[in-house]
Amino acid sequence: MTGDSEIWTEKYRPKKFEEIVGQNDIIKRVQSLTNSLNIPHLLFAGPAGVGKSTLALVVVKELFGESWRENYLELNASDERGIDVIRQKVKDFARTKAISKIPFKVIFLDEADALTNEAQNALRRTMENYTSNCRFILSCNYSSKIIDPIQSRCAVFRFRLLEKKDIDKVVKRISQNEKLEIDSKAVESLFELSEGDCRRAINLLQTTASISNKITNELVDIIVPTAKPSDVKIVLEYALAGDFINSKEKLLDIMLKESISGTDIIKAIQKEVWNLDIDPEIKVRLTERTGEIEFRLTEGSDEFIQLEALLASFVMAGRGK
Repeated sequence: MTGDSEIWTEKYRPKKFEEIVGQNDIIKRVQSLTNSLNIPHLLFAGPAGVGKSTLALVVVKELFGESWRENYLELNASDERGIDVIRQKVKDFARTKAISKIPFKVIFLDEADALTNEAQNALRRTMENYTSNCRFILSCNYSSKIIDPIQSRCAVFRFRLLEKKDIDKVVKRISQNEKLEIDSKAVESLFELSEGDCRRAINLLQTTASISNKITNELVDIIVPTAKPSDVKIVLEYALAGDFINSKEKLLDIMLKESISGTDIIKAIQKEVWNLDIDPEIKVRLTERTGEIEFRLTEGSDEFIQLEALLASFVMAGRGK
């Protein structure tokens, strides 16, 4: 059993449209375009690990069959993001004819939102001039970072985070093939930790399986330490009861013993706020305060000082202020 990152991700990458989980509406539309053997330029936008790159690869393999490698160029725009890449690699590949019954080649630009504005404008002209020879598939996390002239030339598909049933399907398929025993609570933990990112769920499963073939919720928690909801609830209940000292000490205990970052604590608090037995209006105000503290953390403020300030807000809320 290997623990090398990304091994299982590549091994269990879907080979056909039917094997891709989630995004059913998108897959149906893209499949119908592919079956017509004349796809437009495509723009896949959405979070990481939801199937954008996989779908692009499936499209190319369906179009070209065994000769897909000769008619396909993949570039990661976050590594090669300058205008020279568009003028040289992309343009040189786009201007040559396909070696196939399909009259065009395919260029896949992953993380296209990392391209500079100059590179995107050069790409726009390339897309316009070589449409007869080449189709582009662009993948990005934020479509708003892609200039409008490129978006207007593409069929845009917006991907969503995967649901629990989708992650369940992938995890169960892998566990059967790898002869793993995995309980339902462990599957649920993998989904919560991955937050709808299938690639992360597979990597977590692979890492856990490198320790034992019997995967339990406790083993997953060892691999990825997180703030337990029950512990976070105790911290918040102390604060709402006005016991700031015990609340602060419990929080420090969680952060030091479990090695959990302030950002992760914030996320756990944000989820747990809605399980507290307090007035809904207070929940809204505390959620707003949680968002403000999270912003300060991302800007580089001291984690513990900011979390103490958040606990102070809970104390004041508990007193009706």
